[in-house]
Amino acid sequence: MSLIKSISGIRGTIGGKVNDNLTPLDVVKFASAFGTWLQNNKNKKDLTLIIGRDARISGQMVSSLVTATLQGLGINVVDLGLSTTPTVEIMVPELNADGGIILTASHNPKQWNALKLLNEKGEFITGENGAEVLALAESEDFNYAEVDDLGKYETRDDAFDIHIQQILDLPMVDVEAIKAKNFKVALDAVNSTGGIAIPMLLDKLGCETIKLYCEPTGHFPHNPEPLKEHLGDICELMKKEKADVGVVVDPDVDRLALIDEKGEMFGEEYTLVAVADYLLKHKKGAAISNLSSSRALRDVARSHDSEYFASAVGEVNVVTLMKEKNAVIGGEGNGGIIYPDLHYGRDSLVGVALFLTHLAKENKTVSELRAGYPSYFMGKKKIELTPEIDVDAILSKMEQEYQNEDVSTVDGVKIDFENNWVHLRKSNTEPIIRIYTEAHSQEEADQLGDDIIAKIKSLI
Repeated sequence: MSLIKSISGIRGTIGGKVNDNLTPLDVVKFASAFGTWLQNNKNKKDLTLIIGRDARISGQMVSSLVTATLQGLGINVVDLGLSTTPTVEIMVPELNADGGIILTASHNPKQWNALKLLNEKGEFITGENGAEVLALAESEDFNYAEVDDLGKYETRDDAFDIHIQQILDLPMVDVEAIKAKNFKVALDAVNSTGGIAIPMLLDKLGCETIKLYCEPTGHFPHNPEPLKEHLGDICELMKKEKADVGVVVDPDVDRLALIDEKGEMFGEEYTLVAVADYLLKHKKGAAISNLSSSRALRDVARSHDSEYFASAVGEVNVVTLMKEKNAVIGGEGNGGIIYPDLHYGRDSLVGVALFLTHLAKENKTVSELRAGYPSYFMGKKKIELTPEIDVDAILSKMEQEYQNEDVSTVDGVKIDFENNWVHLRKSNTEPIIRIYTEAHSQEEADQLGDDIIAKIKSLI
């Protein structure tokens, strides 16, 4: 089964059987559920939704299905066409719309697509709202519009311009400082919409862009998740072209990975760390990431006399805590920058602008900048259990076992030791405990994971 229904949307592989994969009927049903939920919760007659898609091959088909379904409900549609997740998020409040749908499976391979659901603020709907949409989808309690009440359809081709201008207008983005450096930037956009949007931004910032995989064909030339093992081509290009910095984005452009001038990864976790370092230097306040993100963000926040807080995993949870703490900066360790002065969503474009400002003002190379941050290494393991084992009971035993340490149960069990940490999370679909660790060396991180697995086995 390759259809995943969650509180944040519906995701699946194209083709196959209804309810097993993301088929046209599944797309129509879920778009109907979201549109109906909005109609049930809005005290107005004419509703407008913004839609936009990444460049994956199925995008046009899925977009057509979603558009027609919403119009069939009597909802107006503004179609941004090829877009990015943060651009759609920006345009929902910009156009005073009632919500949005982003058609993207983010970093998943090309056979996947998804519908991600936004509220009127251009933010992902809450877990409670998502559960209501799922219930509507199951009930199929839809009431479509009669012919005179069908929704209107229009397109917009200025969304990238609006998004980029809002970034350039931010006080913490120093356009002139960046222009003065004449940065040479290599870009891998995995043949999706980052290949359109990022060069437009870099041009406005006075940078020279060396493009790699920037044609928005949807034929991803490598695994689209921006991890080291997938990025050999741009690392080689960096050295060949003697570029100052490498920028890598995923298909929907909400995750940002960086590469230094030597063709070495800056570190996925350190995109947020570097941007936070710059911002907290100028404004004291809270920094937020999730429990599975690097301790380096905490260290940098404390170095600027600022607070650090960790949320449960998931962008909605990070945003909720950011609002509660009135955070200056937040995000996830996978390269997701959330800058609330722009909007509450992961945004690679604002991440690029803030990082280049930081780089320009520090007057350092990317590798020199990276060397100034605490060095941590992460490990990821899992332990597969038999179905009859009570995973929650195991996690509770682990909490008790380490009660004298700094333990959080906000999301699974996280144990903060003095020099490292481990985070245990159960799978929602399988009898598996995922084990995330971080330490000052890869060997130590991996050993900690093995030790925790041994401890769990001893408690079964």
